Amino acid sequence: MRTKIKDILTSEQVDYSVNLKGWVRSFRNNQFIALNDGSIIHNIQVVINPETTDESLLKSIQTGAALSIEGTVIASQGKGQTVEVVANSVTLLGECNPEEFPLQAKNRPSLEYLREIAHLRFRTNVFGAVFRVRHSIAYAIHKFFNDKGFVYLHTPIVTASDAEGAGEMFRVTTLPFDNPPRLENGEIDFTEDFFGKSTNLTVSGQLEAELAAMAFGEVYTFGPTFRAENSNTTRHLAEFWMVEPEVAFNDLEDNMNLAESFIQYIIKHVLDNNMEDLKFLDERLINEEKQKPANERSEMGLLEKLQFVIDNQFERITYTQAIEILLQSKPYQKKQFKYDVAWGIDLQSEHERFLVEKHFKKPVIVTDYPKDIKAFYMRLNDDGKTVAAMDILAPGIGEIVGGSQREERLDHLTKRMAEMDIPTAEMYWYLDSRRFGTAPHAGFGLGFERMVLFITGMTNIRDVIPFPRTPKNAAF
Repeated sequence: MRTKIKDILTSEQVDYSVNLKGWVRSFRNNQFIALNDGSIIHNIQVVINPETTDESLLKSIQTGAALSIEGTVIASQGKGQTVEVVANSVTLLGECNPEEFPLQAKNRPSLEYLREIAHLRFRTNVFGAVFRVRHSIAYAIHKFFNDKGFVYLHTPIVTASDAEGAGEMFRVTTLPFDNPPRLENGEIDFTEDFFGKSTNLTVSGQLEAELAAMAFGEVYTFGPTFRAENSNTTRHLAEFWMVEPEVAFNDLEDNMNLAESFIQYIIKHVLDNNMEDLKFLDERLINEEKQKPANERSEMGLLEKLQFVIDNQFERITYTQAIEILLQSKPYQKKQFKYDVAWGIDLQSEHERFLVEKHFKKPVIVTDYPKDIKAFYMRLNDDGKTVAAMDILAPGIGEIVGGSQREERLDHLTKRMAEMDIPTAEMYWYLDSRRFGTAPHAGFGLGFERMVLFITGMTNIRDVIPFPRTPKNAAF
């Protein structure tokens, strides 16, 4: 039976036989192999006898090579580890040519370079830590909702609706590009397409989740979503994962409480279960911060920031209060903001980060946005100008959660759809949830990659998803 390196390093037991399988991180003095199998960020030292090991095998023990090792766990006399393995036999499973393998122990490739070889970057300490944490966050999400009695709903990836009304969607079609069937007016005849209508990749599972919430009470989706937004920033992807709970009978206050406890639960789970990876990422961030000018450095380290978020309540302000704070801020008065500030604008990242990082210095929930900058399904407030929306803003990222109390009143919803030119006939199924047993309900969407970005301290969203999909890039 194969023994995982994590199990050896986290146990105090010694003097027992093991079978290890893993990849060489380094090999020195023809005697000491640093072996890693992905189960933990740390390597285990394997000691071999160069006098009794075949010379051709010694030459093949190169960084990246895969080995199978039979040996005995003993207490280590060296610094940096409590145990090591004395090898009885070493078998080469897979060679790795050092002249061609780009990840050598002596090199420290940049994150930009590693994006170009994303199929190999899992083998580095940084990405090993990031993707173990990503897994842990995903598990925590399911556990949080399961323990609260939510039903996990799989919503369609191919859909005929645009939940956000943004129009930036990837079209799905089987029609020939060079000569699609056309109507008399010249428009493409989608009745001859596979689904008999124009379809696209989903931008959100929210609308379908609302339907299920009207039966199960509490549901959530967790799946891939797609935006054909030509945005080449460190915060945007064309393919990303979203977590979207919908809860019947919840209002905006309930929605904020759920989102806040959800975020704190996830962070606590990772702190409790991935401390070795987080310590490594914390150290990485400290070294990265040293390269920045003093005024641009974070006031908190990664571990300190995560602990701070779970120990403190989020600040809650209205959009109107946020605008007032920004108008009175030094950056606005000194004309340091790139984008103007006025009631009615969509808050930009620089505005969000000022509120979080400079003014309140903690996560902030902004509520009651102008209706004209929000989606059709958000509940209209009594003032007739704002909707019961909420965004959670996080340090270093900006918006991490967007949600609202949904408009449950049929007359208000149809009026809003008409104002935004959303065809009610095609959305009959959504309106039926308001016709038959309508009830107040609320929900939100958490950008999964942005959550991973926040918890790992990485600064580019392309570094927290295995194979990033961005404009002009669909490699691997």
